[in-house]
Amino acid sequence: MNPRNLLRSKSGRAALVSAIALSAVTLLRIVDPEPVAHLRERTFDSYQRIKPRPYADFPVRVVDIDEASLAELGQWPWPRTVLAALVNRLNELGAAVIAFDVIFPERDRTSPQQLARGINTGSDAERQQFEAFIAKLPDHDQVFAAAIEAAPVVLGFAVLPNANSRRPLVKSGFAFAGASPPQVLPKFSGAATSLEIFDKAASGLAALSVSGKDSAGIIRHIPLLFADGEKTYPSLSVEALRVAQQQKSMLVRGTGASRELDTGNPALVDMRIGQFRIPLTGEGELRVYFDRDRPERYVSVRDILDPAKDEEIRPRIEGQILFIGSSAAGLRDNWPTPLGELVPGVSIHAQAVEQIISQTFLYRPDWSTGLETVVTLLLGALLTYLLVVLGAQYSALVGAGILAVGIGASWFAFSQLGLLFDAVYPTLSTVSVYLAVLGVLYVATDKEKKFVRRAFGQYLAPELLAKLENAPQMMRLGGETRQITLMFMDVRDFTPISEGLTAAELVEFMNHLLTPLADAIQAELGTIDKFIGDAIMAFWNAPLDIKDHPVRACRAALRMRAVLNDLNARDAFGFGPRGLANVRIGIGVNTGEACVGNMGSERRFNYSAMGDVVNTTSRIESNTKLLGVDIVLSDDTARAAPGFAMLEAGELLMKGKSRPVKLYALVGDEAVAASTEFKELAFHHAQLVDAIAKNQPAEAAQALEQCRNLGGALLTRFYERFENQVAELSSGAARLLKVAAE
Repeated sequence: MNPRNLLRSKSGRAALVSAIALSAVTLLRIVDPEPVAHLRERTFDSYQRIKPRPYADFPVRVVDIDEASLAELGQWPWPRTVLAALVNRLNELGAAVIAFDVIFPERDRTSPQQLARGINTGSDAERQQFEAFIAKLPDHDQVFAAAIEAAPVVLGFAVLPNANSRRPLVKSGFAFAGASPPQVLPKFSGAATSLEIFDKAASGLAALSVSGKDSAGIIRHIPLLFADGEKTYPSLSVEALRVAQQQKSMLVRGTGASRELDTGNPALVDMRIGQFRIPLTGEGELRVYFDRDRPERYVSVRDILDPAKDEEIRPRIEGQILFIGSSAAGLRDNWPTPLGELVPGVSIHAQAVEQIISQTFLYRPDWSTGLETVVTLLLGALLTYLLVVLGAQYSALVGAGILAVGIGASWFAFSQLGLLFDAVYPTLSTVSVYLAVLGVLYVATDKEKKFVRRAFGQYLAPELLAKLENAPQMMRLGGETRQITLMFMDVRDFTPISEGLTAAELVEFMNHLLTPLADAIQAELGTIDKFIGDAIMAFWNAPLDIKDHPVRACRAALRMRAVLNDLNARDAFGFGPRGLANVRIGIGVNTGEACVGNMGSERRFNYSAMGDVVNTTSRIESNTKLLGVDIVLSDDTARAAPGFAMLEAGELLMKGKSRPVKLYALVGDEAVAASTEFKELAFHHAQLVDAIAKNQPAEAAQALEQCRNLGGALLTRFYERFENQVAELSSGAARLLKVAAE
């Protein structure tokens, strides 16, 4: 199909708009602006709300600096001796690792050495005596450092947006395969660390920060690795897991490692700590699969330090990975999760370790974006096709079913496989494409309706169209019997014309001819029933009442004659250079009863007329050639339109009729009928018909001569038939005379 014609079609325009809309939503998906990413993450959040990570009694606990502990031990920060006592107590209870979600960047202000600086002792002797006494007292920081060194403790540091020269110590070893973290991870420029005395004593050091990229402040990812451009550091979760397993190093794999494709865009793939493998995002993050914030995950510091609760507390501490942090509201370390809860930051680290131990992960494969884009394209194309083929109602139902299957598949992938495929964005994108295409089709359909009105205006009288628009119930199947006047028109000698033209030229000729002839019918309020090849069937007085319908039909026939004469005179068809004769038509007009209405099937029907009068009219038209005149009226029509100039053509016995039908040749309108020339012609024509009826050849021949002189070119062939009749009368009379003479 020609591209221009394709774009003119409704289907072509729908396909074009669909392609543009799909390209737009695909580009939007590739760019992935914040609203799109937020929508996707909200979808995954809803999945977690419906099905949180299953809880089990994992060997992970949060040692909680809760409101009860603050009430018991005093305001935070506590003296380092209290923290030392806590570490010693946890170590005694058999903790596998003690990870602090706290930084200790300054010296303990409650340490005797710190307090002594603000005391005025008076004389030098007194001061020396005081300093000697203070020197014998334990330094709180040293006490805490000793406790740290004696236990499996992990301390933390915070990465800062502002540059500084402070860098934490590296306690963990790393082995890299493929792309290394310093190539991939965002570089941090500054750090806030604990005192060096603590860091040196600790078994592990790790970053405490959580991801800042998650939309709306909701924690969905936590980084497991950090880098300053040169060195790599673990997060608190994985460092605690390393120390708990007494591992010296971690293995980090990236693109380009064994069995991993090197895409040219360095990214991390996974990491292994002892017996645990952890899948990573390309930037070294873990997508946290949250469980509800459960009280059984927490152990209060107050209870741990209470010797009376040893029997109750020991099973909850022994062999456990412990994270020390605070749930107290005043310390403001609470974060929103996808489950809609505010949880302490320390709980997020604990849940990450639970997830690693249970090996329950959420994966969003690298190819998921490509898959979602392909699904969006396919769904958009499919719904566009359904819209064009089935229409809006059925395509919406089928499309809704398809989208429901897509959403169900996305949910199945999450709930059973831990795979994250976004069904909402493809769905909304596809619906957007659907609505865009639907809008185009609506506009196109509206234009088609207008076109149909214009097109049917060539077949139906304007009043009929208006009536049908105002009363659509008229389009129901059925009919009514009423008096109508029918017309059949046919092109004479159509076969020689068609043989002299190509198929395209023939179509152009028919359109050029039938259009003005149809206009002539409609100008007289006629309803065109149908075009039958080179023929036209039309009728009057249905569905609208037209009192003078026989008169209207006769005037339409005369208009058609005038139109054809003008076309031939101008050689509008270009037949002259081809050597083709002028176009001639035959028109038959009849009046009688017929059944008119919408006829056909429930799906396809036409407003038409049926009955014997239709068949009779068709046969009248077919006899115009025999009668030698272009317009022939039945006796019923002639009597109903007496003012026109018409001449009796005789009686013909037609097929299916038991009696002959009297016919008339239509010569002209009322003005012609009133002219002296026609009155004289009508007088001599009446004599001719009378003489033939009375078998008077001499009188008939004389009257025929007068008629031929007065009739002109229009009636030349008409009177040739009468000439044959007169000749038969004369030969019959001669035979009678010969017989009489013999």
